[in-house]
This record gives sequence, C-alpha cells and structure tokens, in this order.
Amino acid sequence: MTGDRADRTHRRWLMLAVGTGGQTAVTTALYGLPYLVPAFRQRFGVSLAGAGILVSGPILGVMVTLIAWGVVADRRGERAALAAGLLPAAALLAAAAAAPQVHLLAVLLVLVGAFGAAVNASSGRLVIGWFPPHRRGVAMGMRQAAQPLGVGLAAAVLPPLARHAGLPAALGFCAVLCALAGLAVLLLAADPPRPAGTGPVPWPGPYRGGRLWRLHGAAALLAVPQFVVTGFALVFLVGARGWSVAGAGTVLAAASLAGAAVRLLAGWWSDTVGSRVRPMRLLALLTAADVLLLAAGALWPSPLGTAALLLASALTVSTNGLHNTAVAESAGPAWAGRALGAHGVGQHAAVVLVPPMAGALITAQGFAPAFALAAAFPLVAAAVIPGEPGGPPAAGHAGPAAGPVTAAAEEASAS
Repeated sequence: MTGDRADRTHRRWLMLAVGTGGQTAVTTALYGLPYLVPAFRQRFGVSLAGAGILVSGPILGVMVTLIAWGVVADRRGERAALAAGLLPAAALLAAAAAAPQVHLLAVLLVLVGAFGAAVNASSGRLVIGWFPPHRRGVAMGMRQAAQPLGVGLAAAVLPPLARHAGLPAALGFCAVLCALAGLAVLLLAADPPRPAGTGPVPWPGPYRGGRLWRLHGAAALLAVPQFVVTGFALVFLVGARGWSVAGAGTVLAAASLAGAAVRLLAGWWSDTVGSRVRPMRLLALLTAADVLLLAAGALWPSPLGTAALLLASALTVSTNGLHNTAVAESAGPAWAGRALGAHGVGQHAAVVLVPPMAGALITAQGFAPAFALAAAFPLVAAAVIPGEPGGPPAAGHAGPAAGPVTAAAEEASAS
C-alpha cells in the first residue's frame, strides 16, 4: 500500500470515528431521555404520559429541522453542519440542566433536538462519502451502532447519576458529551472530496420512480417498535418485573451493546450479498415475531417477557444502517444530505407521539396491548420495503449501486 493510499485509508477510518462519536453523543442526549423518566416524575411531579411528552421533545425538534440540516450538508459540507449542530446542542443541554420549570425544560429539549438533528443528517453522509460501495454496509453499520451505543451509555450512566446527583447532573453529562464531540469535529473532521460533475439537481431528482419514498415509509414503520421498546424497557423491568433501577439499567446497557453488534452483522451481511433490502426485509419479520412474543410474555410474570424484551432491544435497531445506506446510495451525491434528512423526518414524524400515546395505553391497559400493537408495524414495513434497484439512474445522481462515491473512496476501493 502506497503512502498516499495508506493516508486515505487512515483518514476514512478517522472520519468514521468522528461521525460515530458525534452520533453517539447526540443519541445519548436525545434518545437516552427515557431512562430519566423516573427522575422527570420525581423532580417535576409529572404523570407517565407527561414524562413521555418530555421524551418526545427532542424528537419534535429533530423532525422539523432535519431536511434543513441536510441542505446545509449538501451545500456547505458535513464538517460545518456537524459543528454548527453539536456545539449549540451542548449549550442548550447545559441550560436544560438548570431549568427550574418543566415547561422551560420542554422547550429547551425541543431546541436540543433541533440542533442535534445536524448530526443525524450529516454524519451518515460523511461516512458514506469516504467509503466505497463494497465497504459501506459495514461502515454504516459501525456508524449506526452509535445509536445503541448511545442508548446503552444512557442506560448505564443516566439513571444512577440522576439518582445520586440529581437530574441536572445527568443532563450536564449529556452536555459535556456533545461539547467534546463538537470539538472533535472542529479539530479532526474533513469533508469527502465531491465527485466530478456533482452539482445542484432539480426536484424530483432521485425521487422519480418511488423507491426512495418506499424506503422512507418502511423506515418510519420500523421506528415505532424501536421507540416503544426502548422508551418503556426500564419502566417494564422496574414496574412489572420488580428489578432495581440500577440493575435494569445495566442489563439494558448490555442489550444495547448487542444491538450495536447486530447492526455491524447486518451491514456485513448486506455487503456480502450485495443487497440492502433483502436483509432488511427478513430482519423486519424477525422483529415482528419477537415483539409479539414480548407481548405474550408481558401477560404473566415469566422469563419469556424479559428475554423477548432484551432480544427486541437488539432486533428493533438492526435495520437502521441498512435503510440509511440504501437511501444515500439511491439519492447520490447531490441529494444524499437532503434524502437522509427527509428519511429521518419520516421516522421522527412516525414516532413523535409514540412515547406519550404508548405511556397512556400502558397506564390504561398494561404492557401487553402496547407491545402487540407495536408488532404490527414491522409486518407492514416488510411489505413496503422495495425490491432491488433496477433501471437507469435518474439524471444527476450516481445511481443505486454506486451512490455518492468520492474520488478518494474510488481509489481506496482498489487497495
């Protein structure tokens, strides 16, 4: 391997580390909030549904700004978008830690999501841009592993930190993570070289033919059981199974690590078979079966429900890397940021009301109906997932097979 090629290889793995670190920090802050539900209720006296509204606040913020951040990434570069999101998010989290009223906290959490969305829209594009097609599945699997890693970190750290040092300390921890990730972006991140001929492409661009719409829809459906399971896993183990908060947090952290491993395996599988959608469809069916098993196990105090819950913690996040990679590849370099932004908007729009609605359903009817309803969504998703890409690519983008390949990545693929 020549010196230049070794340097490119080193740089793309460094970019993967930076993107994954930023996504882990934001995930801990945005999607680790369910593990602070007991702390929200104790500090502010809110109901379970009210705590669910706080948990949904960042989701709302992400939903309304994702596409805009995708435009920033497409036009100004990934580094600028990442830094402009992470550092303000850190400052807002610090303010949330000191919020004296629940209404102010809710507003600040929405704003945290609005700025944190920059990472969702840009870090995937950063990774895709630096890796060739035959390595993107594993690379995006590593980047997408940031979500279960972040959730696992939240499960392990936030509950005991909130219990011993208070809610402000837990939110302050999230602020520090985002600040460190933002500084890493400023110091280390570099935008991937744009391929020749990349420029503005008018609407509808890669949205012709409906493939991207179906990928957006399937991902939105698959997000629902993920948020039901992660949103109420701690409550289920503590309230319905009698576990301690610390013990449940530790076990759920381990389950999240298993989820990260499943994402890596799914990415490797998709690279091996040369398809993102076939593994995605099978994993959707497995997710539906396991969540149905969880619903059955929730009807009586048996190990079945606990085992199914821990397995669901891994399975419900298994497809994220696959559909994000498929979207970026189908959209091409001129549209990858916006398409990934729209992709995230669809998922967050589908789940923004899931925590409060699921909390209300669990309060009224118990866990089994909520889990049973959640199992229907991946079944529908399996039918919505499109087939393999075919036909000529839309004008102005690289097509579903190649996606946003950069000059650096093309050269690296020869190594």
